[in-house]
Amino acid sequence: MKKTVTILLTAALVQFAAVNGKIYGATMGNIDEKQVKGTIEACKAKFGTDKDFKDRLERGVTQTAALWTANDGTPAEFQKFCLDNFVADDSELERMATQIEQNLESIFGCFNKMSVDLSLPIHTDGPEPTKLDEMFGAYSPSAHFQDDMFEQKIAFVIVLNFPFYTLEEKITAGAAWSRQQWAYARIGDLFTARVPADCQQALAAQLSAADNYIANYNIQMGHLLNDKGAHLFPDISLITHWGLRDELKTHYNEGDEGLEKQRMIYQVMRRIIDQSIPACVINNPDYEWNPYKNTVTDKNGKTEMHPAPEPDTRYDYFLKNFKAMKQADNYNPRYPTAISRAFDESMEVSFEEIEKLFDTFCSSELIGEVAKIIEQRVGRKLEPFDIWYDGFKSRSTMNEDDLSVQTRRLYPTRKAFATKGMPAILKQLGFSKEKSDFICSHVTVDASRGAGHAWESAMRMDNARLRTRIGKNGMDYKGYNIAVHEFGHNVEQTITLHDVDHYIMKGVPNTAFTEALAFVFQARDLEFLGYSNNDKTKEAMQTLDIFWGCYEIMGVALVDMYCWQWLYEHPDATAVQLKEQVIKTAQKVWNKYYAKYLGEKDSPILAIYSHMIDVPLYLPNYPYGHIIHFQLEQQLRGKTVATEIERIFPAGRLTPQLWMRNAVGSEVSPQPLIDAAAAAVKVVR
Repeated sequence: MKKTVTILLTAALVQFAAVNGKIYGATMGNIDEKQVKGTIEACKAKFGTDKDFKDRLERGVTQTAALWTANDGTPAEFQKFCLDNFVADDSELERMATQIEQNLESIFGCFNKMSVDLSLPIHTDGPEPTKLDEMFGAYSPSAHFQDDMFEQKIAFVIVLNFPFYTLEEKITAGAAWSRQQWAYARIGDLFTARVPADCQQALAAQLSAADNYIANYNIQMGHLLNDKGAHLFPDISLITHWGLRDELKTHYNEGDEGLEKQRMIYQVMRRIIDQSIPACVINNPDYEWNPYKNTVTDKNGKTEMHPAPEPDTRYDYFLKNFKAMKQADNYNPRYPTAISRAFDESMEVSFEEIEKLFDTFCSSELIGEVAKIIEQRVGRKLEPFDIWYDGFKSRSTMNEDDLSVQTRRLYPTRKAFATKGMPAILKQLGFSKEKSDFICSHVTVDASRGAGHAWESAMRMDNARLRTRIGKNGMDYKGYNIAVHEFGHNVEQTITLHDVDHYIMKGVPNTAFTEALAFVFQARDLEFLGYSNNDKTKEAMQTLDIFWGCYEIMGVALVDMYCWQWLYEHPDATAVQLKEQVIKTAQKVWNKYYAKYLGEKDSPILAIYSHMIDVPLYLPNYPYGHIIHFQLEQQLRGKTVATEIERIFPAGRLTPQLWMRNAVGSEVSPQPLIDAAAAAVKVVR
């Protein structure tokens, strides 16, 4: 049965259904244009031609036909289905929408909770996961949801009565829509494709495997050797790339000793990128490794080993992600590539718009001015790893070891952060005790096996999850900094689930907006520890910090975007070919935007980000989120942060620009940040 459906769907993708000259989308089935028109006329004869539902009727019938296959019924059965199930009465339609939202919360909420529970052994700290743990973690409880909804005809009832509106239509008409109309439109986004369950399960398994690979990719820093045979780092285990990057940031005020450590971390990153890293040193403290000479000895430093390099595993996961996501292309007539699904569907911002925004920003001559300030502050010419310069933050002048002593004392366990840390943060931001208690009661803190993340709840009776690394001696500063960031996500997740008026509108326009609030929290991490900054240049420094952070992550995002374009042009590429292309793309982007200021041509450093491997096409959300973050910070200035958060975030899943206009009075744009950075340069100078 499934093979038959697959053949039917694939063969019919090139057809289109049209009504009154309007093409509403590709058809996957056996209902032709004449039959669509006949069904619409039959429905009008039964329900009348009321202008309030005429457009909805035409869209609904047309879009239902586009998804109806021979296995769903004959053309006559299709027409009977539409006549029996179209709802013309407004009050009945509202009741139907309420019923759909209630049932979806139950379904999605339980699916999500099952995924959280099944993934606990591979996501959280504890005994080494077994093969069975990994198998359960790769299982997707929701894989059959779409198949089941179409087989039960529930999906067709929804498509028929709540038609899909394109992004362009949402942008042009959405500003005048009521909240109810927006909820109806979001219900219409539910079923725009028919991806088979086996395809969905294969993708879930592949992404779980990639996530597990990254979560266990640690470098044993205490076993790195320089050319003199000396150890530069204590015996710590750092995950790539986040842990390595954050460690690099901590050494800006340590003179030549700190510079040597930064250069060693950069060399480790290069080895990871080009896969010349010896496979045996990954997550393994039994070897001593010189990343410059790429030599390995036993842990006593006596016997030289000759281990094999990592066999392009990094790029094999990247390639398998692509192939798993590409399998869904044939079943997505509206969003026929993973790229279009990531941008047009998920972000609701086009690839071209994002690319233009990033190019405009990274081409700004102001970058050179900021780079000169950094050179003056570090007292040397900049090097590639200075894309992570952290000196505009107030913590850059503080010793991280001292901060870790404080965070370990305050938060020796995950329970301590949950019961003391989170309420203290919310109190400082101005939340009432009642609201703080509510939010904290809906967030569960876990010790993370990987770098850390926030996992939202999909039903109001469940909790969001906060994950960060918590060592045996407690939460060090890196873990605390991540925890504050993830708690920002959790606050957004809780507010936009519980305070939004329609379940289907829960959340934010795209993940960049939740990243923006996480950045708001993270920027105040020292304040939450009791440190104050009365420096007159505080605002200017914060602006430059966001500006430089945007500059760094935009290049990374462009590399990810261009590599996915290349993969679609070369779908039969091997892991070796992909590795070569990723490095080539990273070097090309580097040479265009970075080499001029950061002192090296052909650096591959932009290819180090782990999200390229474990969360495909997520990276553009970070720089977009930084831009939103800056505009939010401008809105928050002089106001109670909690009050603004509670005003802004219940807007839910509007389109990005409409949400932003409601939040700060203007659309998402890099220009406010560029203008403020230009003023900040003058202040800091």
